[in-house]
Amino acid sequence: MNQMTWVRGVNATLGRVAPQMVASRLRERFMTPRNLPPRDWELPLLASAERITLRFGLSALRWGSGPTVLLMHGWEGRPTQFAYLIRGLVDAGYGVVALDAPAHGRSPGREANVVLFARALLEAASELPPLQAVIGHSMGGASAMLATQMGLRAEALVCIAAPSRILTMLRGFAHFMGLPAVARSHFVRQVERTAGIPAAHLDVQRYQLELPGLVVHAEDDQVVPVSEAERIHGAWFDSQLLRLPAGGHQRVLGDPLLLQAVLGLLGEVRQAPSKALAS
Repeated sequence: MNQMTWVRGVNATLGRVAPQMVASRLRERFMTPRNLPPRDWELPLLASAERITLRFGLSALRWGSGPTVLLMHGWEGRPTQFAYLIRGLVDAGYGVVALDAPAHGRSPGREANVVLFARALLEAASELPPLQAVIGHSMGGASAMLATQMGLRAEALVCIAAPSRILTMLRGFAHFMGLPAVARSHFVRQVERTAGIPAAHLDVQRYQLELPGLVVHAEDDQVVPVSEAERIHGAWFDSQLLRLPAGGHQRVLGDPLLLQAVLGLLGEVRQAPSKALAS
């Protein structure tokens, strides 16, 4: 019996006896990210960055100058995971600011969730020049879409390997961890109370996405299925969909076709500015 099988068995048993207690422990685990160190290939870009501190202690890295592109990594991610994309944007004349999400890197906090990610984007945008684009990976993409519903303004939005709805992720995680039905319900409700928003509301089908966008996903993503990209694209009238044949959940960030598509979208919005910043 491996460790995960044992954990699921314990959760299944305790979840029937003390569902609220088990759900509480799982909620804390779910919302407490590990701070993972950068890989060797990320270190040169990290060394070339300017470290800046924004309001409320939010930490970020900055490269280049020009129209500002704001980046948000995914859960347990890092700004430098965007290394290939950052270099391409800087070479094309853009200034890039990449956030350490709440409870990640040097940003404050112990726990995080998609709502806190979205609020961090709003806080950063309030201190930066008008945003040419916001680019988010995984939960960073989900939070960027949510942030637009909370008032974030940008000329364009790029979502990479992002989920279309949070409730599916919560249920999937609870099921994977072996929680029985009653404990799963308690887990979802506890996450909702902590985040302050019903999970069912965190769904692209409920959003009004009124800015140009790009939805990118790899066919072989084993973390977030490519069907989520189709759902996002279907709900977002002014979006382009790029389905890559390979790249998984992380390697997709280094795909040259991603950089090409991002630069293409930014070129389009610079030639014909959207109403997002004019309103």
